[in-house]
Amino acid sequence: MKSFLYPKLNPPSFTWVRPEKGGTISKVHEWIEPLTAESDPAKCKDADVVVVGVPLSRSSISASGASEYPDAFRRMWKGFTTYNLDEDVDLTELTVLDAGDVPMHVTDIPRCHENIIQASEAIHRTFTASKVCAIGGDHSITAMMVKGLHKAKPDQKIGILQFDTHFDLRDLADNGPSNGTPMRNLIESGVVEGSNIYNIGLHGFFNTKDLKEYADKHGVNYITLGRARKKGIVETVKGCLEELSAKVDLIYMTVDMDCLDIAYAPGVPASTPGGMTTAELLDSVLTAAKHPKLNAMDIVCLDPLKDTTVQTTVKLGTHVFLTYLTGVATRK
Repeated sequence: MKSFLYPKLNPPSFTWVRPEKGGTISKVHEWIEPLTAESDPAKCKDADVVVVGVPLSRSSISASGASEYPDAFRRMWKGFTTYNLDEDVDLTELTVLDAGDVPMHVTDIPRCHENIIQASEAIHRTFTASKVCAIGGDHSITAMMVKGLHKAKPDQKIGILQFDTHFDLRDLADNGPSNGTPMRNLIESGVVEGSNIYNIGLHGFFNTKDLKEYADKHGVNYITLGRARKKGIVETVKGCLEELSAKVDLIYMTVDMDCLDIAYAPGVPASTPGGMTTAELLDSVLTAAKHPKLNAMDIVCLDPLKDTTVQTTVKLGTHVFLTYLTGVATRK
């Protein structure tokens, strides 16, 4: 059932049968509303959160099935309730819409990226007061989602809060707009200033020295995981948000699931030892989501095809999303 956002967005790849009107809602799959042909734009525009799937992974440096995550993500909703026991928050206080998936071309990656930019712009222009959450897809989608946001709100300065094992500052001349270049793409396109990017979670032997030198040259702020742990993960996130909010109008959070230790997230294309624990990432996301300027985010580089049989990483990615919504709900 094509919504008013078609052809910028296709219908969700998977939808659940929802309860009858007036029925009890206690599970996530009963609560999130898919946009359909019957959806009224005037009634939808005040949604608290809009979710969009971005099923692209052909632009990944390493072999990746991250394009399968939007579908796996929706199928995982049935395993979660809308009530967060830790925070005593019921997410049904929020109106959350599933806008569907950005259409992708089979072989033309630049066309896929342009589709993401156009879809992001359309969403931000339509849902001006809503938080937007993109479900990737590899990390190349972040640059395109932010470019679309910039087109929709050109007068607002954007900052980036990045949870990642990598700088993602590889040379565009060598790598193109891949999952290794989104932050450099944003800097060199003039959409985001290097000094307005804050990366938490870098560690180990997974970045080259020239990327650090590029980060230093362009003023990128980065906090290694070791330094963050010494200061405290939550305090580190709070400090980054305080600095960012003083410089920008909007904060975009990107969660690359490879920031996690391989023991916690085996289902990522570039899993590494020594990364964040589940608790550290969830605490970080909740802290960030409570900030009033953080109005868009994405979850990227989660590969269901590399996950365990019990879908450890898919479950964790869904938990990250619901934790973000918990932070949004506490603002109200």
